Amino acid sequence: MITADFLHSLDRLNIIIKKKVVSSFTGERETELIGSGLLFRDYNPYSQGDDFKHIDWKIFGRTDKLFVKRFEEDRNLTVHVILDCSGSMNFGSKIKKYDYAGMIGLGFVHLAMKNNENFVLSTFDDKLDFFRPRKGKAHLATIIDYLNTKKPTGLTKFQDALEHYKKLIHSKSLIVIISDFFYEPEVIKNVLYRFRRNKITLIQVLDPLETTLSIEGDYNLVDLENNQTMHTFIDPYLRQQYLNVLKDHTQKLAKVCTDIRADFHTVHSGEQIFDVFYKILA
Repeated sequence: MITADFLHSLDRLNIIIKKKVVSSFTGERETELIGSGLLFRDYNPYSQGDDFKHIDWKIFGRTDKLFVKRFEEDRNLTVHVILDCSGSMNFGSKIKKYDYAGMIGLGFVHLAMKNNENFVLSTFDDKLDFFRPRKGKAHLATIIDYLNTKKPTGLTKFQDALEHYKKLIHSKSLIVIISDFFYEPEVIKNVLYRFRRNKITLIQVLDPLETTLSIEGDYNLVDLENNQTMHTFIDPYLRQQYLNVLKDHTQKLAKVCTDIRADFHTVHSGEQIFDVFYKILA
């Protein structure tokens, strides 16, 4: 069950996210740009050096004086949270990875809402469920309801879903992708490359058991995406082999993100949500 009880605690991070994400990515919100923005502000008397294309000739016709339009650049940031909803996210020794990832996603859209940004949370498994970015508390409430009705199941088509998502983004945005990222690093790199003109943050969510494999003995391991079962005996040697493979995979993901200038964070579902956000943003 995904709850929103923790969201108020994130309000203390508003200044941090505003400084780290909004200001560093889009620049100061109040910057005035003459002729290069999107939002009309007012008029200024023409002076030598002003761009002729911004002269308002209708005003000239009425007043016989030259005025230029002034614009303020629209620096609103759209926050896109993309959440993995495939079967592997249904695993959890205490809390399911999907629920935990969903709360991280809610944290990002909550902070976006507090900063009056457009935001959206979409999910993917073998297909993409996309929603249009909006503002406000009603949109946040809709996202919470959606997350609690959506169930993680089945296979994932990570590359197909994210390539399709890229076609739906029409402005520079903050892209937050939350998953366990059990995909080939080269596939992830190909996907991230398509989003390279945006600010990208990857958050890898793992269960504490996945990070330690602190079990021993005979087990039937079930693949939650295709339901295939594998019988194995877990001993210290196998555990170390597994941990080495996991470490290598995580390091490759980190390098991919470094190469593409994306942020990468690994968290486990035993951490407090506030601590996760403080680590990511501060």
